[in-house]
Order: sequence, then C-alpha cells, then structure tokens
Amino acid sequence: MDVPSVSGDEHRDDDGDKIVTMVDVLNEETELEEHANAVLGGADDKICTYSKGYVTRQPLYACATCNPPSAGNLAGVCLACSYRCHEGHDLVELYTKRNFRCDCGNSLFPNNKCNLEYDKDPVNENNEYNHNFKGLYCTCKRPYPDPDDHVEDEMIQCVICEDWFHKRHLELGDAKSTNFEEVICLECMKKHPFFWKYSAICQKQAQKESGEEPVNVTTNEDCGDSKGEQGNENKKEKQEDVCSLKEVKNEEVGTGSTCWPEGWRKNLCRCGKCLKMYEEKKLSFLLNEMDTVQYYEKKNQENAKESQYEKGLKALSSLDRVKQVEAIEGYQQMQTELIGYLQKFAENKKVVRQEDIWEFFEQIRARKKQKVEVPHFCR
Repeated sequence: MDVPSVSGDEHRDDDGDKIVTMVDVLNEETELEEHANAVLGGADDKICTYSKGYVTRQPLYACATCNPPSAGNLAGVCLACSYRCHEGHDLVELYTKRNFRCDCGNSLFPNNKCNLEYDKDPVNENNEYNHNFKGLYCTCKRPYPDPDDHVEDEMIQCVICEDWFHKRHLELGDAKSTNFEEVICLECMKKHPFFWKYSAICQKQAQKESGEEPVNVTTNEDCGDSKGEQGNENKKEKQEDVCSLKEVKNEEVGTGSTCWPEGWRKNLCRCGKCLKMYEEKKLSFLLNEMDTVQYYEKKNQENAKESQYEKGLKALSSLDRVKQVEAIEGYQQMQTELIGYLQKFAENKKVVRQEDIWEFFEQIRARKKQKVEVPHFCR
C-alpha cells in the first residue's frame, strides 16, 4: 500500500502493509519525470511524425481499440496521434522503436482517420512489427505488466529485434555482469551467429582489463578501425578492405543471450564484405550511433524541459525580494504545519489516506480565504 508517512524510516501499518514515506513519493515522482523526459522529451505531442519518414528512433503506441489482437493487424502510431487521434482508446505503450513511420490513418486503420496528416500511403512497407504490437512480450508471450506473474523481474530489450524479455527468460548463462549497455536475445544470436566472434573479443578484452587472463583472440586491428590516423591514405584503404574477423580464431558458437559493454558497436568490422552483410541482414542500424537507446535518452534529457522543482525555483526568482521572503516563509509555515498534522498519524500508527491530505490543504485554503476576504461590516 503506497501511502505517505512522516518518518524517513520504513513503517508498516497494523495489517503489515508497507507505508511509503513522503520522501519516497517525491523521489518516485522525480524518477518518473526523468524517465518521461528520456523517452518522450524529443517527441512532439502536436505534430504527426509521418512526414519525417522512417524516424531513427521514436516512442510508439499500438491501439487495441482500433486494432484488437484478434483482428490480426499490427500497427503503430506516434505520440501526437496517440493524443489527437486515439484519445480514450486502449493504447499499448511500446517504448521506442527504430526506423518506423507512423501508421495512423492508413489502411491498417480503416475506421479511424488521422486528424493530423491526411495524405498517407496505404502501407508503410519498411515498418517492422513483432508481437509487442499485440501487447505481448518475451518468449513467454505474456502482457506487461502481467496480472498472473507475481515474480519481480527486470524487463530488458533486445537491441536487434527490439522485443522485451524477462531477465530470467533470457538464458544469460555465465553472463553475470550487470555492467552492460545492450543485450542480444538468444533467437537473434541463433539467427546471426557471427555475433559470437564479437562476443569472444569483448570477453577477452574484459578479461585483459581485469587482469584475469591474457587476450588470446588475435585481430588485425580493433574491428572497424579504419580511421587511418597512424598511417597514410594507402594504409587507410588497406584497412577498409581487410575483414577484421578473418584474423579472429574460430570461436565456438554458444547458446543463450549475450550482454554487450558500452561502445561494443565500434568494434564491428567496416570492410566492404561486412557492410554488405549488414545491409542484407538489415543490421546496418548497428553502425549508426544515433540508433542506440542510450544516445536517444541522453539527447532528450539534455533538451528536457524544466522539472516541477525547477519551475518553482524560476517562479520564486521572478518575484521581488519582499515577495520572495513572504513566499519562503509561507512555504516553511506550511511545511511545519504539514509535519505536525502528519505526526499525529505516525504517533497513532495510522495510515495517511489521500482524503487526509486533501483535508489538510482545504484547511489551509479556508484560512487563507478568511485573511483576504473583507469583513462584511467594513463594506
């Protein structure tokens, strides 16, 4: 039961339910605000993204009202269309997807026209869909949150297929490290076994850095190092023609999913043969720095709008000195009164309900109204 309490220590009510402190509530609000900025900060809630084409990365939603799972139509809409065209509908939040063009109003929505973009192609042929668009995730093919699953577990997105997986279903094996940036799921590792060579390189490099054992994987250069900064133009051209993976000893194909450290994509070979392979397998996005969720979220957070706390400070700084002092004194008085009000609940081991908080602020408003109203005998 998530309700505010006075003390910073963990309390439980008579029924044994955890009582969340006021600090917990404020911290959670800040965390949710930061998460929203990271995911939605770069999206426009008024303009459909269709005219931008296949956007490198954007937040998407599936509409179960327009396209129920039984209908078999997989489609996604942008943030603006989720507000302007599907308000009140049963929407499935898909987090972010890559290289996707908004489907709202096309042939996948025969009974719902787009209110923001009227001239759209019947189908976006380059869009890719998975069972997330049905509200299902992981190898267990269950919704999230799952009302029948009471096991606390982290959900992790595969960087290749962009499906979401319960960590316990990823079959990570000996990959115990929590210091990783991206994950490739077991099915994508089966589909693209060449990743096992890069996995071996990353593991050996990590072992070398930790001093566990020497690196036995031999490579011509760091994969993809075609900058040519240490040689002339001829050397640069030669590096671009040489496949780095040819110099890697044959590594045994493993099983399960794999974890990848920060910057692992820079190790991908850029020779002509590998570039062609990426294109054929639709993996060229791996070479684009702007494709990563980390890049997307960092950029959005840097451009994030002001938080509620920052807005409060800005409003306070806009006041003259006298009003600033009055505002601070008013806040401190309210804080003191609120602590005293909540202290009674703590002493009696009572849970603070939402109604109790509303009652407190109603009392504050009533007193304020009495102060500003002119007495009837002065009129």
